[in-house]
Amino acid sequence: MKLTIVLAPYDSGLYHVGFGQGPDALIAGGLVEALTLAGHDVEVEDIDKVGPEPGREIATGFAVCNTVAEKVRNARDEGRFPVVLTGNCLTACGAVAGEDADSIVWADQHGDLNTPETSIYGFLDGMAFSTALGLCWKPMAAAVPGFKPIDPSRSVLINARDLDPDEKALLETLPVIRTECGAAASAAAKLKATGAARTHLHIDLDVHDPNELQVNRYATAGGPNPVQLRSAACIMAKEMSVVGITISAYDPAFDAKAEAPPLVGQLLNDLLATMEGK
Repeated sequence: MKLTIVLAPYDSGLYHVGFGQGPDALIAGGLVEALTLAGHDVEVEDIDKVGPEPGREIATGFAVCNTVAEKVRNARDEGRFPVVLTGNCLTACGAVAGEDADSIVWADQHGDLNTPETSIYGFLDGMAFSTALGLCWKPMAAAVPGFKPIDPSRSVLINARDLDPDEKALLETLPVIRTECGAAASAAAKLKATGAARTHLHIDLDVHDPNELQVNRYATAGGPNPVQLRSAACIMAKEMSVVGITISAYDPAFDAKAEAPPLVGQLLNDLLATMEGK
């Protein structure tokens, strides 16, 4: 398969800090080589510095989305499959826009379903899924070229276990399909029944049980091991038409043994093989 890997190395508006070091660390850890050995034609594009002066999290976060949307759309126009490696989950909104996605699978230990009205900490990334579903930051999201909010009924939330009270309350009012990795087949069937035709797959690496894979400082107990996540992701890829992937929230400072890069390579190779084998 022809792949374009887009690097968006930002964390909370800062370039190459914290999670923003993750994309380069995954590349340095042999990701391109792993994909190439599996027979894929891989190009890598870095979005470089975008947006206003450093520290303006909201403006920079959406500037990253704008640039990612353009890179993803260009990749698609060239017949290449886009994989975005990013620090922040919000970047998925840019990928969704560039792919014209009409559905989304969100694997994350957090709900990312806060809004400015409910967020206690004001953490923009804690509102990323809400933004993708059109529940907040509407004018800024609408300014991302090609962005259309995903209908909540065409979304799957996998293994979210660290939810704020307002996120729990919101989920009770939304038709979001919630699942654990072990029930991915049932969730995929429900998503397919909605008529979803172009699915974006978003994986926040802290969805993993930190006892199995520690990727950042926010990880809490529970969640799948890498084999269980790969299995669930491949089930989704087999049943749905996946048009792009984002992988986020890897901070190499919390992965002393550099375990994540080869596991991400295996995850992507398994996903791509599933897609090619359909």
